[in-house]
Amino acid sequence: MSHDEPRSVRRFLGRLFLGVFLVGALVVGGTGFRVWQVARDDDRTAADVVLVLGAAQYAGTPSKVLEARLRHAKDLYDQGVAPYILTTGGNQPGDTYTEATAGVRWLTEHGVPEDHVIPVGEGNDTLGSIEAAAEEIRGRGWRSVVIVSDPWHSLRARTMAADAGLDAWTSPTHSGPIVQTRQTQIRYILYETAALLYYRAMKAPADNIGVPGNVGADK
Repeated sequence: MSHDEPRSVRRFLGRLFLGVFLVGALVVGGTGFRVWQVARDDDRTAADVVLVLGAAQYAGTPSKVLEARLRHAKDLYDQGVAPYILTTGGNQPGDTYTEATAGVRWLTEHGVPEDHVIPVGEGNDTLGSIEAAAEEIRGRGWRSVVIVSDPWHSLRARTMAADAGLDAWTSPTHSGPIVQTRQTQIRYILYETAALLYYRAMKAPADNIGVPGNVGADK
């Protein structure tokens, strides 16, 4: 072996490492940009149903995060975007209410007719909630949904809904604690970028890798 061969191998490995690093950076950066971009979309095209993703509730009272989502969903309903609202989310051990039923309670107390609100109290993560909701929606002969969640969560939720066979677009809430500070927004953009990449690779919720999610907010 000549003296130049080890040097050539090292040069090749260095270029390979650099290439892999650059591709990875482009994938992560591109995904992060899409998370930010879709977060700015507010598509109020008419749909069969407004789908509200669950968040924490306390003895039937929605958390500030969930209340912001419900208030936005009611605005869409009042504007005629969809004739029904579907609430999602299960419960934690010992809870009397599910996130879905807490959502129904808030909506009906604020003027939405009870027969126009559909609770699907299953799922303790985004993927489980969307899959349960998709089954209910398809069972009613519907297909199109406008998803209400937090801005940074929109792309991952829309991707999961499409994979579940729904025609989905997003109208995120722009109020509540998750969108109040620049630091909070950056933290959630980074989290959602990692969570979406993990979902695309594994078709599983990011909870499986212990990534700290929207604490007290989303799954």
